[in-house]
Amino acid sequence: MARVTTFAPLAAPEGKGRPVADMVKGSDMEWRSTALDWRRLPRWYMELSKVRLTGLVVVTSMAGYAMAPGVFSGATLTLVTGGTLLTSAAANAVNQWLEVPYDSQMARTAARPLVRRHVSPLHAVTFAGACVSSGVGLLYLASPLAAALGAANFLLYTAVYTPLKRVTIANTWVGAWGGVPPLMGWAAATGTLAPGAWLLAALLYAWQFPHFNALSWNLRKDYARAGYRIMAVTHPDLTRRVALRYSLALAALPIVTSACDVTTWMYAIDSLPVNAYLVYLSWRFYRNQESASARRLTRFSYVQLTAGIILMLLAKAHYQSEPAPAPAAAPEPEPAHRSLRDWCIGEPLLERGWHLGRLLAVAERNAEAASDAPAALIEAL
Repeated sequence: MARVTTFAPLAAPEGKGRPVADMVKGSDMEWRSTALDWRRLPRWYMELSKVRLTGLVVVTSMAGYAMAPGVFSGATLTLVTGGTLLTSAAANAVNQWLEVPYDSQMARTAARPLVRRHVSPLHAVTFAGACVSSGVGLLYLASPLAAALGAANFLLYTAVYTPLKRVTIANTWVGAWGGVPPLMGWAAATGTLAPGAWLLAALLYAWQFPHFNALSWNLRKDYARAGYRIMAVTHPDLTRRVALRYSLALAALPIVTSACDVTTWMYAIDSLPVNAYLVYLSWRFYRNQESASARRLTRFSYVQLTAGIILMLLAKAHYQSEPAPAPAAAPEPEPAHRSLRDWCIGEPLLERGWHLGRLLAVAERNAEAASDAPAALIEAL
């Protein structure tokens, strides 16, 4: 057991609707010692990483790699998987570090390691720094473009989305960052971002709205208590409309991927029942405004995502099992006098196997025939 010093979380609010900043007391500003149990450290790291969310991010990154029409490489897949895992873990750890005072006000986050002082803020930030540096390094070994996307995604989540959660409901659109990991996987496989990569990212981006809007619906009291400007708190009607709109978009996107030759038309057909049921649940959520409707939509969104990824992989349109052959060497330029060959007597004769000696012999016989021609003419007369 080791002792570390950490900052105490804010006290629970005494009244509803009061900003958290107005409830800070002098005792909340005190530094306290806490015990660090090294045996449970792997568990704290998993909780700092939000292991379930990170696992989902890794799966979508692997799906992007598998959908890309590139040559499969186990080493590259391992690098992009490890890099995505580490950068996602770092982003979640920084997010928790920034939101300790607010997480302590919410029932679903009050048991997080930083809130409960199982690890110190310095420890958490050090863990995040080690993860993001090593994660981006692994992604760079797979593809510099994948590394750039991973670093940008980390900054988007920690420096843009997290602060915006307390400012504007636009954080929901900014925070739909799940569309970036498939781009990272695709970039690792091909080194580029083809239209298929963007369509895959669009699918993951659209999925997050029915999923998160339904999830946040039953947590809106918690979010309001902590002072978050979540759509479900400030614009409940918009929450349900947006969930329905993006569910319809999810149902239409398989048609686009098939039309763009990213998948075969079987994907559009096979995914229709799953997407249609998601639209139905979103419609029920829009009409009923019930907690039960929100829970059903949240649960089924996981089924829809899993089925969508599997069906997309089964209907992949383009495979490349071997490296593409090297382009044929360009033919050597013909000599400048090539166009004059028909006017040259010597070169065509030489190509037919005539040697200089035979040419001289022919010329000699022709000369003898020419000298004999007058004598033959006189004898004929």
